[in-house]
Amino acid sequence: MPRHLPPKIGISGVRGIVGESLTPQLVTSFAAAFGNYCGAGPIMIGTDSRPSREMVKQAAIAGLLSVGCTPVDTGIVPLPALMLHTRQAGAFGGIYISASHNPIEWNALKFIGSDGIVLRPNQSAELTDLYHQGVYSRVGAQDIADARVDDSTVIRHREAILRVVNGDVIRARGFKVAVDCCNGAASLATPAFLRALGCEVLELNTRIDQPFPHNPEPLPENIGQLCRLVEQSRADLGFAQDADADRLAVVDEHGEPLGEDCTAALAVDHWLRRKPGPVVVSASTSRMVDDIAERHGVAVYRTRVGEIHVVERMLECGADIGGEGSGGVILREVNPCRDSFVGMALLLEALAGEGLRVSELRARIPRYAMVRDTLLCPARDIAPLLRLLQGLYRGQSLDLTDGVKVLWPDRWLHARPSNTEPIIRLIAEAPTEPEARALLLEALECLSPTT
Repeated sequence: MPRHLPPKIGISGVRGIVGESLTPQLVTSFAAAFGNYCGAGPIMIGTDSRPSREMVKQAAIAGLLSVGCTPVDTGIVPLPALMLHTRQAGAFGGIYISASHNPIEWNALKFIGSDGIVLRPNQSAELTDLYHQGVYSRVGAQDIADARVDDSTVIRHREAILRVVNGDVIRARGFKVAVDCCNGAASLATPAFLRALGCEVLELNTRIDQPFPHNPEPLPENIGQLCRLVEQSRADLGFAQDADADRLAVVDEHGEPLGEDCTAALAVDHWLRRKPGPVVVSASTSRMVDDIAERHGVAVYRTRVGEIHVVERMLECGADIGGEGSGGVILREVNPCRDSFVGMALLLEALAGEGLRVSELRARIPRYAMVRDTLLCPARDIAPLLRLLQGLYRGQSLDLTDGVKVLWPDRWLHARPSNTEPIIRLIAEAPTEPEARALLLEALECLSPTT
């Protein structure tokens, strides 16, 4: 990734390389703008374990204090836990400091509304406008509040999930679970959560002082250590989380990674057995969800990629469950956001309630092969390239909800601009890997000569 990129500002917040595009001045100004946007009240702040967290947090605190807000420092906590706490505590908003799956030199601010949901696109645009205007209602010295500390975030989150699943059934099964937290935000919370469900926990990479021992994106190629641990220890399964703990990957009892696209599918299948209803997923989510929904006789709604788009549609159509193919499970009853802890709890409940192993649970849903690639692309070139791709597939069934998605009866190809990086993401899914890869290569051949 070139190191001269400007900060990336969008619906996912603002992110950049620390010391280059993400500076204390930028953080302080954005935090002040957010404080003005929310109003002078309590603002929750949490971080993942990145070494830059303290600098970014203190800059954000300074910006909030300067406009009369009361920062509430929750420490290193999972993102979904901070979102739930923001809503439950009646805070005016929240700021989470993490660049999620981006490399360790990156960091970011994610802005959360008083309802515990990330800012809607129109709200994010209003905040960005306020930031660019650069005129904030500052307070005098006598009106600057004292920052507070609150260490109840993780416990609140755990209790909310335990109220939804059958903890007694899970505890009776006595699972042995291996976890890889990538020394990220969930390093303390996840082992405690699983032990509360009666699991024997084998911890891997749960030291917050040593982030990140591998790429924090929980893709199969990054979690080999976890796969080996599951196989060697004869654990029942393994869980891998990303840096901020909103995404979950699963490893079966043989040490085989299921792939992130399976996480939401398994959670949806289990929940629909309990309570049938509509499902909402993003455009790049596996068609496994469509097959599962058809089996249960319910509708599937697809949105643009991005948590907030899925959440908004869930609220509109009254869906209880939704998610994204990147390993994000959203259960509205707990938290209107991607939540790896919800994913773990639902999967354990499914296994315990039916007396199955992970491979048996996986065998109940169809198999497809999904392949991914990216194309580095300046923002000004993205729209022309996508139009070029649209022309290539003129006459096919096209979904233009988010970039260009080409649909066939048993496969699809999706190309869209990233919400977090200056790239075009390409994903193809088909019954077999060679078929999916052929779709991807055809698209890349169309796009690459012009870049």
